[in-house]
Amino acid sequence: MLRVTWVQPEDLVRHELRQARQDGREPKVIAARWRAAGGSEEAPPGGASTQPASRYLRLLAEDLLDELADLPSRLSEQEPTDLARIRRLCPDWPQASGRAPSPGHRGFEAAWLGRAAGCLLGKPVGTLPLDAIRRLARATGNWPLNTWFTARGVPEELLDEHPWNRRSAATSLAENIDGMPEDDDLDYPLLNLLLLQRHGRAFTTTDVARLWLDELPAGRTSTAERLAYRNLLVGIEPPHTARHRNPFREWTGALTRADVHGWTNPGDPAAAAEQAHRDAVLTHTANGVYAAMFTAATIAAAATGTQDVHACLRTGRSVVPPGSRLARAVDHAVELALTHEKFEDVVDELHAVHSADHHRAHAIPNTALIAAALTHADGDFTGSVCRAVSGGWDTDSTGATAGSVAGLLAGTPAALPERWTAPLKNRLATSVADFDGTGFDTLAHLTHLETTRP
Repeated sequence: MLRVTWVQPEDLVRHELRQARQDGREPKVIAARWRAAGGSEEAPPGGASTQPASRYLRLLAEDLLDELADLPSRLSEQEPTDLARIRRLCPDWPQASGRAPSPGHRGFEAAWLGRAAGCLLGKPVGTLPLDAIRRLARATGNWPLNTWFTARGVPEELLDEHPWNRRSAATSLAENIDGMPEDDDLDYPLLNLLLLQRHGRAFTTTDVARLWLDELPAGRTSTAERLAYRNLLVGIEPPHTARHRNPFREWTGALTRADVHGWTNPGDPAAAAEQAHRDAVLTHTANGVYAAMFTAATIAAAATGTQDVHACLRTGRSVVPPGSRLARAVDHAVELALTHEKFEDVVDELHAVHSADHHRAHAIPNTALIAAALTHADGDFTGSVCRAVSGGWDTDSTGATAGSVAGLLAGTPAALPERWTAPLKNRLATSVADFDGTGFDTLAHLTHLETTRP
């Protein structure tokens, strides 16, 4: 029996009930109707329930998804998706400026390598709870986390209780790494590099959509990206693709696509944020969009080579509406990182605040964790990626973004410890266009070319 993940209406409605409570709608009456019909409110963590629903329950789920979308939100004023309204809410929106000098080939290579290494570090534990991550690392003397995960020396009973991510262990444990395996956290930056090559920085959201249909295999998408892709195929146009029956519109997908927008706008965080917004609204709304804008603006500041990580994060925060849930989460995370000596204590507090209400791939807790990791590590590369991954949730995505920022701040591949870069073998696997097998030095050159275009 084929159960395609992240698209079954009977599963989507469960996620949408949670999303409605988070974004200021009141789904109580609709939830009662769903339960009375025999529906469960417990969302399947893997993306699809094991058994199909009855025809009646599936049709009801589709109707309820539309009814949930129509509910008014008490947060709509402080959490808009429209760019003009976002800018009006941000009193410290960065001034538009000409781009600063590019970090150059070596700086971009460090950023690409940092993104890949951080992603790869997080891959084998991407589906595990926080306690399991800590126990597996401690079992091999790798706690606080300081290097790749390994199965060597881990007791069999612990592996039986907490198995590695099934798809990733064969390519991402220390003993198995042989170049950078394919991952959507690298596929999307490659797509955005291709987007800029074809359309320049003036691309539209429709350009992003067309590129995906041409170059992104549908099976490589998940969560918000999969649903936006589905919406495109049934004739729904952007930006409604982000809203139609898409309960994942505030998850991490747009955040993972934002790096190239920051890399190619060094010293111009306003332009980077606006570029990230045009990309993000294909799939995301509100805080899902803000997470992408935050990331792009932070990276644009880091690309100047003149600011420390704390100033870069403040720049990123300036493009997030101050009354939003993401702004409060990032501010809280940075404060925790500045006032706690042990990062484990920071993570425990973040999980106490966010884990009960958010899926592990939601943008709000993951963006907060990235900000906390970079702050606590003072931008150091190893410290940043290891703290981000050790915090749990969407480990490959947080590790990738933290690694991109910290790698860019390091300025050159030589500044990254060899244990992180050597196993990558300057080789990236992907199903995007003709990039399979491309070296990170080549990707750096191509990225640098985009900063020189008018």
